[in-house]
Amino acid sequence: MTSPLWTAENIIAATAGECAETDWTVNGIVIDNRAVSPGDLFIAIVGPNNDGHNYVEAAMEAGAVAAIVSKPVQAVADKIPLVMVEDTQVAMEALGKASRSRSNAKIIAVTGSVGKTGTKEALAHVLSAQGKTHWSVGSFNNHWGVPLSLSRMPIDAEYAIFELGMNHAGELTPLSQMVKPHVAIVTTVAAAHMEFFESVEDIARAKAEIFNGLQSSGVAIINADIPYTDLLVAEAKKVSGADVQLFGENTSAQIHLDDVTVNPQSSEVSATIDGHKADFTLPVPGRHWVQNILAVLGAVKAVGADVDKAIETLKTLNAPSGRGVQIELETVGGSYRLIDESYNASPIAMQAAFEVLGNLEIKGQGRRIAVLGDMRELGEDAPEIHRSLANDLLENGVDMVYACGPHMRELYEALPQKMKAAYAASSDELVESVLGAVRCDDAVLIKGSLGSRMKVILDALLDQSKGLGMASGSEE
Repeated sequence: MTSPLWTAENIIAATAGECAETDWTVNGIVIDNRAVSPGDLFIAIVGPNNDGHNYVEAAMEAGAVAAIVSKPVQAVADKIPLVMVEDTQVAMEALGKASRSRSNAKIIAVTGSVGKTGTKEALAHVLSAQGKTHWSVGSFNNHWGVPLSLSRMPIDAEYAIFELGMNHAGELTPLSQMVKPHVAIVTTVAAAHMEFFESVEDIARAKAEIFNGLQSSGVAIINADIPYTDLLVAEAKKVSGADVQLFGENTSAQIHLDDVTVNPQSSEVSATIDGHKADFTLPVPGRHWVQNILAVLGAVKAVGADVDKAIETLKTLNAPSGRGVQIELETVGGSYRLIDESYNASPIAMQAAFEVLGNLEIKGQGRRIAVLGDMRELGEDAPEIHRSLANDLLENGVDMVYACGPHMRELYEALPQKMKAAYAASSDELVESVLGAVRCDDAVLIKGSLGSRMKVILDALLDQSKGLGMASGSEE
């Protein structure tokens, strides 16, 4: 019989809470009543827009067996155990810290301007084949997501991977000190969240905060091919006994890319992983994926797992949803390829996505089509940054551009007339134009920041395909 995730006694002790009933256990922890499964603990987080106490009854009806609250909830009085605490956010953090303290897992933390989620998911994929592995779901990488993910970690996990995100200086330090990683990865540093920083160097310093929780004699894995490598290395070396491992094409990198051939649907990679030679095919296209997989394999070696087995497991790797998944969709007369990059965007991620689109083989009368939404949080330089992407579109042979959002207007107007397909203020207003344009043998990229709501267009294309037949389900 599987052991419970937490007992009542453990929860009450960890949170310094009060609860008269102690004859209960939980198998999961949630802060969203819509995500409750039977046997879960519901934590009534008080956020800027919602008070979780208003949803305790709904959580109970969905199967929650107990709740952590900071005030009475009359609707569920005497119906389920309530752990009373002073502050539910603080209680969740305490539960996360208690989870970390009781764990013997090898812990990996991942941050970076781009590539965090893909790197985390790739680590989860390869380490799950070698032992019981826990990892944060989706992009649970902030002051809510990290303690929640920690508190969900099974006591017998052998490996655990946590994504740490930030958009202000000072945010990563408490998250890293909560996670206390044995390995800390910085995928890259680039212009993202510029609205809250004066320079990219300031972003690098904020990313370096991940090392503030790195365990003594832990391993820092740092991108060797960026202008801020030395800064990150200096910060990592402040940790007692830290082993700094660089990854990339730079000759100084211990995790070194020796050679790569980027194909439309894969990449042929030759690399040296801290003295370990490796030749393999990565089934996810894009040079940015190759770079991040170097960090993945470096982390695998750092936690003492089997690098060769990890490489073998990479054969079945898929890009996470919204981050490069490719789907073949039915249309009149045949099919077209859709690249789903709808989850998020930054300048460096846009450039990488354009390169993937440019590498795809186009058949017949097919066209390379980019459907683009605003990149958010770029500060006062946002118009210029958007305009600068015009050259990247040209260099990668993109035929048509559909754009939406006030900043993407800047890019759209910088394009040659022959590339301008349509512009709209919002993704909703762009849907019909895109639906009416796609045809057999096209390759269509959809990309934008989450706030640009590009998934609206993605879902419309999926629905259109289903109306004609069925999506082939061919995900690369």
